[in-house]
Amino acid sequence: MICQTDKIHDLCVSEGKEGELKYIKIENVSGFSVAKTFDCGQCFRFESVADSVHEVEFAGVALGRFFSVAQDGSTIYIYNCDIEFFEKELCSYLALDVDYDAIRRDISEHCSTEYMLSVMERGEGIRILRQERWETLCSFIISQNNNIPRIKKIIKALSERCGEGIDASLMRAHGASDREFAFPSAEAVLSLGEDGLRALRVGFRASYIADAARKVALEELDIENVATFGCADCIAELCSIRGVGMKVASCVALFGMEKYDAFPIDVWIKRVLSEKFPYDFDPTSLGEYAGIAQQYMFYAARFD
Repeated sequence: MICQTDKIHDLCVSEGKEGELKYIKIENVSGFSVAKTFDCGQCFRFESVADSVHEVEFAGVALGRFFSVAQDGSTIYIYNCDIEFFEKELCSYLALDVDYDAIRRDISEHCSTEYMLSVMERGEGIRILRQERWETLCSFIISQNNNIPRIKKIIKALSERCGEGIDASLMRAHGASDREFAFPSAEAVLSLGEDGLRALRVGFRASYIADAARKVALEELDIENVATFGCADCIAELCSIRGVGMKVASCVALFGMEKYDAFPIDVWIKRVLSEKFPYDFDPTSLGEYAGIAQQYMFYAARFD
């Protein structure tokens, strides 16, 4: 069960304008780090904004829109956003309606070792975004045996090739080109065929992406329905896609389907498990927020 919070009602949200560009300002935000959330490896369409007037700012495309999220202390600014868009979509996308204090308490009740407490402190502020499901599935198929700069480059090329255009001219000062592109639908990706995908330099992943696009486009795999399954069944269903194994399926379950107990194991986490936990450690012992614990572990290992 996701820990919902009423704290969102305590936030002070106001609208402003930068020329013709709308933005919102949210004060008194706790337990949310823009830098950690957008740079912890869970999403691939956001980049740090150079020469931002804020302490930190990340900009990119999600929910069919180019926007940026900036932070100065406990104050958050979201550019190309009004209160209506924030309340209807972005509050949920940024997981500002989730009580991370309660989640962290739950994790510590399941595992109160010095190591776990230290990585929770190191990773405080990470929130699991509620990303669009098809985009998350396709993105993590692309991520296989790949590095983050190359993953981002492929996703950008795929979006430019068959995604819908977005007028982002008002966002030039926040990292945008005049025209940006939404992530393409499964139908659009399917129309490229494997040859079209290979032209984007996805390599051996072309057949995997094509199979996923076909299953989703033809509703052989209903990803909205799969998201209602329990974690184990959700992962098993995702593994029916060609080339999707436990690691990719677990990432999709965690980052795209709100399965907070999914525990992806990559080379970083394998190393952590071997160095910090008993050989017979079972990640399910971390409880229903094992996946969030995993993100704290991953973040600490990656940025040590």
